[in-house]
Amino acid sequence: MKYTPRLKQKYQTEVVDSLKGNYKSVMQVPRLVKICLNQGIGSAASDKKQIEAAQNEMTMITGQKAVLTKSKKDISNFKLRKGMPVGVMVTLRGDQMYEFLDRFVTSTLPRVRDFNGLSDKGFDGRGNYTMGIKEQIAFQEISIDKINKITGMDITFVTDTDSDTEALALLKELGLPFKKNDAVEKAREEQIEKAREEKRREAEEAARAEATEEEEKKEADRRAALSQEERDKEDAEAKANEDTDSEENKDNNEESAKADDSENK
Repeated sequence: MKYTPRLKQKYQTEVVDSLKGNYKSVMQVPRLVKICLNQGIGSAASDKKQIEAAQNEMTMITGQKAVLTKSKKDISNFKLRKGMPVGVMVTLRGDQMYEFLDRFVTSTLPRVRDFNGLSDKGFDGRGNYTMGIKEQIAFQEISIDKINKITGMDITFVTDTDSDTEALALLKELGLPFKKNDAVEKAREEQIEKAREEKRREAEEAARAEATEEEEKKEADRRAALSQEERDKEDAEAKANEDTDSEENKDNNEESAKADDSENK
């Protein structure tokens, strides 16, 4: 008996039955054609080990051999020559596409940090949806202990319809968890961002306090190493500087007051 992926079987039975009421023929029901995964390697373009690592990771994630994408022209500002590798990509079709989508929905998305649903803003106007993954460690095939660099990737779902609305309905039926209430999700995102900002501010204040404490300790150690005569001399100089500053401030205040009186007259 031939093996049929779970999502492919679901499409043929449940999804088609659910959507066929909107069309004159069952053959008009939109379907998923392919899934494209693309990952840029950025500054690692000249590092052969990083390129191989990215290619191996993409191969493990998809179960299909990843291919290198190469530069089509020279860009001197990026130290890029024509033909240099700039990324890796995989295009999935058929059973492998449905198997990847099943793993992606059931195990990868729940592992994404602070995940609260997919935005429906990623459609291109021609029925294709693109989304980004910020960390490849969200895929359970990747072991965090064996990677050298955290990288992201773009995933594009290509359908055979030109309508974003029809494509959205298809992807929802296939299990992609799109956001349902934008207002609630936006409030939640703002709350998460606020908590991050608070934690960042606390860390900065702690670092600042630690630096101040370190400076005070160094100053105390320096003073302890001086003789009593040297400490008295420093104290006298500091007091003299304070007196000078206070006199200058007093003179400046008097000049400002005189100027204001003359303007008023």
